[in-house]
Amino acid sequence: MKGQFRFLLAALPLAVAIGLGGLFYDRLGKNPSELPSVLIGKPAPEFDLPGLDPGQPGFATADLRAGSVTVVNVFASWCAPCRIEHPILTKLAGQPGFRLVGLAYKDKPEATKAFLAELGNPYALIGSDLAGRVAIDWGVYGVPETYVVSKQGEIMWKHVGELTDEVIARELQPLVEKLAQ
Repeated sequence: MKGQFRFLLAALPLAVAIGLGGLFYDRLGKNPSELPSVLIGKPAPEFDLPGLDPGQPGFATADLRAGSVTVVNVFASWCAPCRIEHPILTKLAGQPGFRLVGLAYKDKPEATKAFLAELGNPYALIGSDLAGRVAIDWGVYGVPETYVVSKQGEIMWKHVGELTDEVIARELQPLVEKLAQ
């Protein structure tokens, strides 16, 4: 019995190393921005966020069932990649077939307004998620993140990190066009 215990104790580090090695090998060659989401194909979580100013419209689950494809961009004024991505979002917002809405993540409304005053506001609606609770419900890992939501309010696509022209052309735009039909 004592010999078996020693063997198991000695084999434990080897088993852990093999397990970690297998995990690292599995992740090799995979794009880290392609993080899976359990929400793909499921209805967007229930939420109701206030706007940036009192009395100003915010952003809620009901807005995702308004009969149009919606692109939801999670951003913050303190996020450097969000600043880089912003001109692409502005260009994207001008295209027909969907609407772009923003979820201001853990950002003071004054800072969000200053960010948008400087760079322009491409969003049809903006919800202020000061505590980050709604973002947690959406499965947000960090900012920026972008989601495509169907006319029926189902999350159909998720992109972690800043959008690029290539990602829009290869993934987002074809999906939006398909869902808009």
